[in-house]
Order: sequence, then C-alpha cells, then structure tokens
Amino acid sequence: MRLVIDTDHSSLTCEHDDRTEKVPLYSDRAFELISEQWLKVGWNQRYPYTFSWFGRPIIQLPEDMVRVQEVIYRLHPDVILETGVAHGGSLIYYASLCQALGQGRVIGIDIEIRPANRLAIQQHPLASRIELIEGSSVDPFIVDAARYLIKPGESVLVLLDSNHSRDHVAAELEAYHSLVTENSYLVATDGIMKDLADVPRGDSSWEDDNPVSAVNEFLERHPEFILEQPAWPFNESTLQKNLTHWPSAWLRRIR
Repeated sequence: MRLVIDTDHSSLTCEHDDRTEKVPLYSDRAFELISEQWLKVGWNQRYPYTFSWFGRPIIQLPEDMVRVQEVIYRLHPDVILETGVAHGGSLIYYASLCQALGQGRVIGIDIEIRPANRLAIQQHPLASRIELIEGSSVDPFIVDAARYLIKPGESVLVLLDSNHSRDHVAAELEAYHSLVTENSYLVATDGIMKDLADVPRGDSSWEDDNPVSAVNEFLERHPEFILEQPAWPFNESTLQKNLTHWPSAWLRRIR
C-alpha cells in the first residue's frame, strides 16, 4: 500500500493493489487510513513502552487505557482479572480505578513475576487491592487458584494480556471464560499482531498466529459470548472506529 499526503491540496491518496482511493485530508476516512499506519509505526518504535501509571511502567496504548476505563466505570466490577503482569502498571491502573470507585480488586497472573516487580507492586499504596499469582495462566492449578479468590456472586471482568500466540490465547479463553459474569467482558488484547506481520519487529507467522484467530475459533464454540466493541459513552465527533491495539478483542457474555 502507498499513502500520499498532500498538504498543499489537503488530500490523501491511498494506492492499494489495483485500487486508488483519494479523499480529503481532513476527513474521517483520512484519519482512519493515517491512524492504521501510525499504529503500526508506533508499535514498531515501541511507543507504548514510554508510559507509566502511578509510578509503574504500563505497556499499553493510552486510548486502550481510556476505553477500558469507560467499561470499568460502567460495570463497576468486583474483580478485574488480568493475565500478564510485566512491571505491574496495568494492575496498578485497574487498582486505582477500583480505589476511585470505592469498589473492586485486581488479580494478576504471570508465569514469572520478577522479584523487583513483585516488590514494587507489594509496596505500592494500592497493593491492598491487588492479588498476585505466579504460574502459567493455563495451568489448571493456577486457574483454580484464581477461581478460589472470587467470591460467589461477584461480578468479574477478565483481560488476557500474556502470551499472544493463537494457541495460548485459545487456551486462556477456554480456561477463564466461565469466570466472566453476564454482561461483563472477556478481553483478548493485542490482536493488532495480525496487522504487524510486515513491520521490521514483526513476524510473518503473525498473519494467522494471533489473538484474533483464537477469538474467532472461540466464538464458534461459545454462543454465550458475542464480539462487541463497547460503545463510546461520549462522542461529539463523526468518528466511529477505535484507535486500538485490541481489535476484535471484546467478548461480552450475554448469558
């Protein structure tokens, strides 16, 4: 694909295979086309690795953080379970939202929680709202340990953000979907992998080996979930599409 931005004539031309599309530069369509490339370049240049939350690195796209906040505020979940801990920034972020709401706690699972990261999380002012479990997120013993921490009747939101291979995400979807409560979400993050197969830091295998492939297979087996990007609660623009690293990620439990 070839994009030509002409600021002199306020136009954008997209040449793809045998098709050419020319649109006004200041239009929703131009914003979408530019954003698609911005996401890829930003991921390759490690842009998400430049942020922190309450003192801990958080490897997330800021727009995804705001969008998940909108969902958490609407749902007021009792438990937010996340696979993948890294530096702990996401756990601290979710814990800070729980603290602001006066409700909820966070469970973080990772195959390895490095001692320095564990110590920083445990010493954080929001540590009382966080439970850590170390071990493979798809180990039945670890899944049972997480299940044990959830009380009967509690509402649960689950985010999968560990190993993003198709097989691992598929195993996590099967392992944790039963914890998700009705009208809450099971979120398979970082489906952007499918669009990164051609960037320098990407891998050609990601065209098929990605979370979106796992989600599509999961939905065929589980009609109790639907793919549903949460609606924006506020929108005074004419834009409709998320600028996200999490395409085809949000699975809402409908029964």
